[in-house]
Amino acid sequence: MSAPNISFEFFPPKSLEASFRLWDTVQTLAPLDPRFVSVTYGAGGTTRELTRDAVETLHASSGLNVAAHLTCVDASRSETLAIADDFAAAGVSEIVALRGDPPKGSGAFRPHPDGFTDSCELISALAETGKFTIRVGAYPEKHPEAADQQADIDWLKRKIDAGASEAITQFFFEADTYFRFRDACDKAGIDAPIIPGILPIENWQNARRFSGACGTNIPQWMDDLFDKAIRDNRHDLLATALATELCSDLLDGGVEDLHFYTLNRPELTRDICHALGVTPKVELRDVA
Repeated sequence: MSAPNISFEFFPPKSLEASFRLWDTVQTLAPLDPRFVSVTYGAGGTTRELTRDAVETLHASSGLNVAAHLTCVDASRSETLAIADDFAAAGVSEIVALRGDPPKGSGAFRPHPDGFTDSCELISALAETGKFTIRVGAYPEKHPEAADQQADIDWLKRKIDAGASEAITQFFFEADTYFRFRDACDKAGIDAPIIPGILPIENWQNARRFSGACGTNIPQWMDDLFDKAIRDNRHDLLATALATELCSDLLDGGVEDLHFYTLNRPELTRDICHALGVTPKVELRDVA
C-alpha cells in the first residue's frame, strides 16, 4: 500500500487564541506536504471576512495550496463573485463551492433575493470565469434535506456537469459506506474523483452531535468502543486506531486521496498520516 495524497480542512480563527491554534495546526501539518488545504465558511456566512483573511494569509505565508470555501448564503451574486475575484487577485485559484448552511435558528435555506439559488448556479458562474479549480461536497449517506440517496447522487452529477472537477465527501465511519457511494456514482456516470472525508475524533460527544446534524450513521460497535475507551482514558488511542484502520481499508479499495477534517486540532491527524506512511517532506517557513 503506497502512501496516499492528503489534504486538510481548517476553519478561520475567531479570536487571538484561535489564531495561534490555527498557526500551530499549519506548522504541524504543512510538513506532510498536503495537495491542498481548505478554509471553511461559517453557517450563514458568519465567517466570510475571517475566511478571506485566513485564506489570503495562509496563501501568502505558508507556501501551501489554499482552497477557499465559498457559499451562496446571505449575499448577492455580485457580492459573492467579488469575493471570488478578491481570492483570484490574491493568487488563490481553488474554491470549494457549497450552497452553505442557513444562519442558526433561521430554518431552511432561503436564497438571497439577488443571490445564487443553489450550488450549481454558483459553480457555473465560477467556472465561467476560468479562474478557478472547483471542488464540491458529496454525501455518501443521505443528506438530511434529500429525498433519498439517489437524489444526492443526481445532485452531485449536476454539480460536476456545472464545472466542478472533484468532490469531497462528508465524513463517514465505515469504508463500505464510501465504496457503495462510489459505485453508485460510477453507475450514474460521475467520473470526477470523489475524495473521502475523514474526521479524526477529538471528542466523541462532539462527533456524535456532528453526525446527527449531517446524517452520518454511527455504528453501535463504535458507540460501545468509545464508551469503554473514555472510561479507561484511552479515547485518543482508539480514535487514532479507528481512523487509521478506516483509511487503510479505503486505500486497499483503490482510494488514492484522503481529506482530513482537522478541527484545527492537528495531533490526531498527524499521527494517522504517519501511520499511513505519510512522512514530513518540507519545512514550513515565514509563517507570521
